[in-house]
Amino acid sequence: MKLGLGLYRHMLTADNFAFAKQAGATHIVAHLTDYFRSDDSLGTASGADSWGYTNNQGKYWTYEELRDLRALVNDAGLELAALENFDPAFWYDILLDGPRKQEQMEGIKQIIRNMGKAGIPVMGYNFSIAGVWGRVSGDWARGEAESVGFLGPDGPAETPIPNGAVWNMVYDPHAPAGTLAPVTSEQLWARLAGFLKEVVPVAEEAGVRLAAHPDDPPMPTLRGHARLVYQPRLYQRLLDLVPSHANGLEFCLGTLSEMTEGNIYDVVEQYSSQDALCYVHFRNVRGKVPHYYEVFVDEGDMDMIRIMRILHKNNFSGVIIPDHTPQMSCPGPWYAGMAHALGYMKAVLTLIEQEN
Repeated sequence: MKLGLGLYRHMLTADNFAFAKQAGATHIVAHLTDYFRSDDSLGTASGADSWGYTNNQGKYWTYEELRDLRALVNDAGLELAALENFDPAFWYDILLDGPRKQEQMEGIKQIIRNMGKAGIPVMGYNFSIAGVWGRVSGDWARGEAESVGFLGPDGPAETPIPNGAVWNMVYDPHAPAGTLAPVTSEQLWARLAGFLKEVVPVAEEAGVRLAAHPDDPPMPTLRGHARLVYQPRLYQRLLDLVPSHANGLEFCLGTLSEMTEGNIYDVVEQYSSQDALCYVHFRNVRGKVPHYYEVFVDEGDMDMIRIMRILHKNNFSGVIIPDHTPQMSCPGPWYAGMAHALGYMKAVLTLIEQEN
């Protein structure tokens, strides 16, 4: 296993690469979608707030910019493990089955080809209409550290999604007034199947793995729209749609633990033994939907050492990242939280490697 750090676009800097190395990471997972531009905290994604606007229609990531990003990461002594999340501007009509669907499908295929040529091995994605929505901030972690949680009916009201928005971002601020028609489970699974059947062969040829994130919060519906992977067993349905090494999982332990079905250790065993994991979001939570809280990696409901032992037993050799973590009470809340998580993860990884 390899230790990594996820960074948003505005955080892909020399200073943050140095921080990653100093904290023991060897790999970077990069978010190129331009959300949270002005604030590192998870609070920007809280409640009913939008994650912002995107006007990148047709501006698919080029080979040159991906090549240069990888070179920048390599020059810092790190490896670029994956990109995470397509810009909603790239594929809103794939998600919505709209008129630009095929045009956008070709754009996604070109991104995958560009990634392969640039030597970036994994593309993480979340096939979702509502995206990540409804989290609120609170002092729920140890020592009243600020974290995020989902409060179900006690949280923000589930407002309908306005026209011109998808994945909690606005792609068309001039869209007609009104809201999106609800999407059923059958419709969403059919759209995912069509996406995978077209894109997985391209990914196979390019040497890139597609990594599907489960729905967070893992509710059967959110804002009137069906969700795909809101129980662990539904990950298997996704894999079985197009069986291929290129059709894999962005394995978020926190989200899986939030689900109401399954034993998390059996879930880790099931999917890691299939070599389905592309990379792992290694974070801990307390509770399950509709009420859960994110906490420090060593204080939640999961035994993270046991989980890492299962991953090691099944020869998982990919990257594990903290994803996100509570903010610590100091001048650099994000950095302190990440340093704590990475230090814990590195210690556990060293322990397990020495046991064998």
